[in-house]
Amino acid sequence: MSFQTGLSGLNAASKNLDVIGNNIANAGTAGAKKSRAEFAEVIASTIGAGGSGGQAGIGVEVSAVSQEFSQGNISVTGNTLDLAINGDGFFPLIPYNATGQDKDKPSLYSRSGIFKLDQDGYVVNNNGEKLYGINYDLNGGQSLGPLRIDTSTSNAPAQTTTIGMQFNLDARAPVWNSVTPTTPLTTYGTSITAYDTQGIAQDVKVYMRRVADTGGPLPTPLVNNWEVYTDPTSNATATASTVATLQFDSNGKLLNPGPFAMPFTTKNGTFTAQASFTNSTQFASSFGVTTLSQNGNPDGSFTGIKISEGGVITARYSNGKSVDACQIQLCSFRNNQGLQPVGGGNWVATNSSGIATPGTPGTLSLGSVRSGALEDSNVDLTAELVNMMTAQRAYQANVQTIKTQDQALSALTSLR
Repeated sequence: MSFQTGLSGLNAASKNLDVIGNNIANAGTAGAKKSRAEFAEVIASTIGAGGSGGQAGIGVEVSAVSQEFSQGNISVTGNTLDLAINGDGFFPLIPYNATGQDKDKPSLYSRSGIFKLDQDGYVVNNNGEKLYGINYDLNGGQSLGPLRIDTSTSNAPAQTTTIGMQFNLDARAPVWNSVTPTTPLTTYGTSITAYDTQGIAQDVKVYMRRVADTGGPLPTPLVNNWEVYTDPTSNATATASTVATLQFDSNGKLLNPGPFAMPFTTKNGTFTAQASFTNSTQFASSFGVTTLSQNGNPDGSFTGIKISEGGVITARYSNGKSVDACQIQLCSFRNNQGLQPVGGGNWVATNSSGIATPGTPGTLSLGSVRSGALEDSNVDLTAELVNMMTAQRAYQANVQTIKTQDQALSALTSLR
């Protein structure tokens, strides 16, 4: 019987060495999780035996090989599509050879975030498995499926419909009428680039000059007036190109920020934008422009992507615009240790693990996503080497029990 006891010890120690060897081999595998062999004593059953006194064990068995899903260190790589999960969750993946109803559904789950774009713009790993999540269309619609970033299309031009300007007008400036009543005089000016429906750019020049005050005497408050116009060659009153007459109170605060209709012309015709001058002031300091903004843009080609910690993949274009293209989803399980490893850094769900629960990174119990980084294996090489020496000693000791039993048996059979 002791031969079988020693043999069971050899098998268990050998299995333990296999598990330790696998951990060491995957110490550099992104997202890999270490395992451990768990053992149980084997006891012979005796019919009618009462209690456990004198009941000898007959060896050991491997009761389970369990996984440890502790967080691995996060290493920065600089590659945008390298993704690390900081916290709980798994990347849902669609198998490479999925067909039929399963071609757009995930059935694999991974902690390895090494992803790339394939020739069709899908986000895939080195096995060709597609990352699953939410895709956005140009109309704001959403659809679940393999994440895809269209790098071939451009960001369409958009006409400028709103213009924002913020500036300070020098309160010490003279009233235009009192300086020279017959010649146009531009006191201050600035410009902003606007775009028509085809993305053709046009510099819209804006001029400001102080005109006669209104109001007063007290108790009627005095109001300082500034004429805003777009054509410096206008007649003395600039009536033809006047956009607005801005009014400032005695504290230099703008009373009528707009919006006002501001026309601009390209070779495609005349277009109108709504101009606002919110937070502009009239203080006794030099003229200065604080803010210039507009909402139009020319055509833009794809230049790259950015991924937020919440898993939103934003496409960037050469015209400075950014568009949300996809939303990464993570999946959690009731019991991570119930997942079954299937190779390639992937797991599949089982009855023990429960079904996958999808969600947005950073919400509920799910971790956040770190772009440009990978999660290292959680294998501690020092600990594994110590475990390997311990397992080796156990193996040698079991060999010794077999050898000793053999010597005892040999001595018994040599009796004469």
